[in-house]
Amino acid sequence: MLSPKETYKDIVIRHIYDGLMEGRYSPGEKVLESVLATDLGLSRAPVREGLRELVSIGLLEYRPQVGNFVATMTPQEIVDTYVTRGVLEGFASSEAAAEMSEEEFDLLDEKAGRMQLAASRNRKKELNDLGEIFHKSLFRHCRNLQLHKQAESLSLKHHLLFHRYWANLYSPEEIASRHRKIVNVMRSKNPDQIEKTIREHYFITGNRIADLARQESGNNA
Repeated sequence: MLSPKETYKDIVIRHIYDGLMEGRYSPGEKVLESVLATDLGLSRAPVREGLRELVSIGLLEYRPQVGNFVATMTPQEIVDTYVTRGVLEGFASSEAAAEMSEEEFDLLDEKAGRMQLAASRNRKKELNDLGEIFHKSLFRHCRNLQLHKQAESLSLKHHLLFHRYWANLYSPEEIASRHRKIVNVMRSKNPDQIEKTIREHYFITGNRIADLARQESGNNA
């Protein structure tokens, strides 16, 4: 059943995204429009629309005369995704911090603690969901809607990557401390320090994931 703001295209996107998160789709695998339409009970039009959007985001790759395939991100593409998100979120958060209240900072700090708990219990989906809420909350007061839109499209890619590699990136304690560092700098309301800290946050993770992807590729060669 559709939620009030959900379209048939959104159902297609959510179905494929959940499949990527759950490992039902593998990098390089072909995604068939006809199979999706049948499985979801939809016509081809919204399926085609959803596939086009996933291609534009970079989660799928369209090959002319062949079809749509799950994208395989190179280490450089992984770094670029994280660096770009860091630039966008860093700027947006530096603009938004002045309007944030102490109560909002306390909620962010509480989210960092819950992320540590979720990681310690290997609750990957909960960890990803909490991370998404945390980072969106940083710049919710930013009035630049284009920044929100671009950050949202990149978040799908980096959440997939983090979901796949997080266990080899940081301990539960490190996850909490890295996010509390952001909370503390947001409390300072120093725009330059906020932007620098958030950009560094994403730069470090992007490079670590890229290194893991290189190792994985070498092991599979």
